[in-house]
Amino acid sequence: MCKIKTLLFLLVVFFCCNTNRATAQTDTLKINFQDAEKQFLENNLALLAQKYNIEASKALIQQAKLWDNPVLSTDQNIWDGGSKKFFYHGNNSGQVFVQLSQVFATAGKRGKQVKVAEDDAKVQEAAFADLMRNLRYNLQLDFSQLATLNAQEKVYQNEISSAQNLVAAIQKSFDAGNTSMKDLIRLKALLFGLQNDMVENHRQVNDLQTELKTLLQTKETAFVYPLINDKPVETVTLDIPGLIEQAKTNRPDYLSNQYQLSSATHNLAYQKALAVPDVTIGAAYDQNSSYARNYYGLQIGLPLPFFNRNQGNIKSAKFNIQSQEATVKQNELQLKNDVVAAVNQYKLNQQLFSTQQLEFNEQYDKLFNSMLKSFQQRQISLIEFVDFFDTYKDTKLKILQQQYNLQKAIADLNFATGTTIIKS
Repeated sequence: MCKIKTLLFLLVVFFCCNTNRATAQTDTLKINFQDAEKQFLENNLALLAQKYNIEASKALIQQAKLWDNPVLSTDQNIWDGGSKKFFYHGNNSGQVFVQLSQVFATAGKRGKQVKVAEDDAKVQEAAFADLMRNLRYNLQLDFSQLATLNAQEKVYQNEISSAQNLVAAIQKSFDAGNTSMKDLIRLKALLFGLQNDMVENHRQVNDLQTELKTLLQTKETAFVYPLINDKPVETVTLDIPGLIEQAKTNRPDYLSNQYQLSSATHNLAYQKALAVPDVTIGAAYDQNSSYARNYYGLQIGLPLPFFNRNQGNIKSAKFNIQSQEATVKQNELQLKNDVVAAVNQYKLNQQLFSTQQLEFNEQYDKLFNSMLKSFQQRQISLIEFVDFFDTYKDTKLKILQQQYNLQKAIADLNFATGTTIIKS
């Protein structure tokens, strides 16, 4: 009794999933990867946020180029005790002092600061490119996996339809007393297992729909239906040393570390320049308080570097360079390993997925229909048919999984090199 209730419950869930799916498909968005990538680049909010970071860092370059503002100061008498008036300057009496000064940076500080700002802007641009690279990779995997799940659903639908027809026929035969309860229950259990797998397939589709709609910024009621090329990819000759050089040129995470090393080097030069005193030059006018009336003076000032010669910042900058050099070496080693692993994985999957496999897939479908007829005509036993039924499902799902593995291997290769080596 409990088993029957469980079966009825799952059938209701299955029916609801199909109903919801049908409703969602009224807003079905059929799209290939190229169009999805274009939509992703135009609408993704994470990319938009990172673009603002780039503009913010570029503004700091402009700021680094600016000169220090001149300083204007004045000193005037408020109350002198004689005239009994506030701010009295009549008859050339009272005191007026005016000073204008300007700081002049020495040792090329401004130019060095501009270089550090330019390096930081390049780091932000590389961060944007790396974010786009990672999001594009996730988009490609979600796209391929969703297409695989849709294809798996067709397998389940085909088998469930066949199983339902068989259960209906065997039920009539059982009611007429021509079939045993064991055979009927065995077929119902087979149908139950398929429907349970279908519900799990729908759950995974729903999760991927959420991710894809977020990446593409589509309507929440839309149903994204990926259109992919399921034909074998043409064999491509992959030269590992050449791919490694391409990765060094195109991978933004590697370039970011190079820019950070350049920034650390320029920062050391800037910190050394800060140890050189800046010169302040100014002019002053004094009306009454100097040795001569209406005094005009020239002022030159600079700090004396007796105690603070920026030693700590210079030492810190040197250690930052050493740290960044180690990071660059580690990143280069990781890059090489990523490329080699991606090439090997692609070759392995390319060997497994071929035109012969597609021909086998079509032949297997014909064999399924033939076995179904044979069972209906009582030419094979129930045990033989159920064994074949399970084997057929597992094999079809493995073929679809292999297609996805090849798509993933292509995505991994493009991700490892930072550019499109093979179009999926």
